Amino acid sequence: MTLRVAVVGGSLGGLTAALVLADAGCDVVVHERSPTTLEARGAGIAVLDETVRWFAEKTVLPPDELCSSTEHIRFLDPAGDVLHDRRHRYRFSSWNTIYRALLARFPAERYRLDHEVTGLRPGTDTVELVLRDATTATADLVVAADGISSTTRAALLPEVAPCYSGYVAWRGTMPESELAPSTFAALADALTYQVLPDSHVLAYPIPGPDGALEPGRRLMNFVWYRNVAAGESLQRLLTDRDGRARSVSLPPGAARAEVVDRLRADARARLAPVLAQVVTAVEEPFVQVVFDIEVPRMVCGRVCLIGDAAFAVRPHAAAGTAKAAADGWELAAQLRAADFDLARALPAWERSQLALGRDLLQRNRDIGRASQELGTFIPGDPALIFGLRGPGR
Repeated sequence: MTLRVAVVGGSLGGLTAALVLADAGCDVVVHERSPTTLEARGAGIAVLDETVRWFAEKTVLPPDELCSSTEHIRFLDPAGDVLHDRRHRYRFSSWNTIYRALLARFPAERYRLDHEVTGLRPGTDTVELVLRDATTATADLVVAADGISSTTRAALLPEVAPCYSGYVAWRGTMPESELAPSTFAALADALTYQVLPDSHVLAYPIPGPDGALEPGRRLMNFVWYRNVAAGESLQRLLTDRDGRARSVSLPPGAARAEVVDRLRADARARLAPVLAQVVTAVEEPFVQVVFDIEVPRMVCGRVCLIGDAAFAVRPHAAAGTAKAAADGWELAAQLRAADFDLARALPAWERSQLALGRDLLQRNRDIGRASQELGTFIPGDPALIFGLRGPGR
């Protein structure tokens, strides 16, 4: 009997899970609450193998056609001089590039937009999903991939709440073609860091809006981690230009002019000139609040929590999208190993993915504290190498 799977949330983790479960023989439907296909402007991501594993194993599309790459990790001092340089290859992409490529390979009729799941009614052998329009759907297994603000997690594990890290990530992109030649030469082939007191910033190239990978036609992406005290200071930062209070992020164009002006002034005063040029040239920098989320379990009956719906981890190991993808791959593997017997497959899956999530969460906490609190974030530290299962792994 074919296992009917409902995936709640159609972002990168949800799409990857949907594809690998469909490949395993499941009857998969994705329920995405957005009325239109998703878009995350300005979001660059580091690409670990797990993020693009589906393309590598299931398609003829080489993953490198979705990614820019760099050959160096480089740390600069405030004057722009090189403190540390090592050869190490990384791949980078944009959220939009990976999303569009995954979406193009999933059946359109099974990716259901404007299908917000507002409730679950567990039964003995099935789960009934209640949609916003009061219609229902039935599945044998629900995979909740509805992100950091997961309503599924809130309903199943109401005691779990996001824990604010004490800092936010300012982010943005600009065309490489607009960089000064000397800045382009300094940044084009490296993941470039600068460590500041209680802070750090990094920049790297990502594909252009049209997917262009040629140096000079890409975008330069920056991320700057800045401490913001909880409470009134954070609330002020997250009040957008229309006076609306945000809780998780300020999207591009939402930050108030005076807040952006202060970011740019700080960049000119504190950053290496090549990094300052990137930060100050981004037209609409945006803010993501850095949270930790940890769940005590990832299986509740016939419902699985994956990706940020289970563990939201700080970005320092660049493994958030890889972790979400790994959850989907491991779920398919355990279902196959158990001959699709959920009573056997789900506990085994939960044990492995809880261990992976807890380890990744702690590693990212350690890196964040070293940078933002302790001052022990050392240029060239091998612990900073990106990786899902450990530095460089």
